[in-house]
Amino acid sequence: MLIARRIIDDVRRNGYSVGDRLPSERLMLEDYQVGRGTLRESLRFLELQGVISLKPGPGGGPTLEKPDASNLATALVLLLQFENAPFRSVVEARVGLEPMMTRLAAERMTGEQLQRLAESVDGMRENLNDREIFLDTNKAFHDIIAWSSGNALFGFLIDALLGIIDGTALGVNYPLHRRSAVLKAHTRIFEALSAHDGDSSMAAMEAHIQEYLRYVEKKYPEAMAQPVTWDLL
Repeated sequence: MLIARRIIDDVRRNGYSVGDRLPSERLMLEDYQVGRGTLRESLRFLELQGVISLKPGPGGGPTLEKPDASNLATALVLLLQFENAPFRSVVEARVGLEPMMTRLAAERMTGEQLQRLAESVDGMRENLNDREIFLDTNKAFHDIIAWSSGNALFGFLIDALLGIIDGTALGVNYPLHRRSAVLKAHTRIFEALSAHDGDSSMAAMEAHIQEYLRYVEKKYPEAMAQPVTWDLL
């Protein structure tokens, strides 16, 4: 772990960018004054975190990558599993966090982000009878808003939870009438965001998540009580 941290500190200090090749094993052994086994374990740890890729053979070695939220998802779900935390924990977090994200997004969204959000709403409307497209566009909608907040932590949190936030992994279903309700909610949120109205955007998202909470509590109370486990990802 100490060597892995030194490697990442050197990445920052030396201004490496994604796709850059890191120094060779020989140079790292000299710089860090550790054995080959220790260095390789450090690099393997960084590879598992998605920070580097290790390419074997001549011309190979460690290459800097951009980590995504998959490792955060694994860590969060494992933590929830060992706390025996129910799915309700995830829903309650959404109730608290997503309206705040949406208020920030109203102030910070770019034109390109608004266009992508419009495309997700249009895609849902045009394919309302297709459950898979509905789920994909639903996830995209919430992901775009989280990243549009300008706060990377919100973006990574939603990315990490996208696999379970809609409850489908726990058996929650979305019949056509429910999909239509979600589309109406997304349309209201989009209109408020397009106007860059923070209060209205926040209120529209809060109403949307609260409506989702009531729906799951009424139709799928067993899902709300079901523990979050690693196999849901």
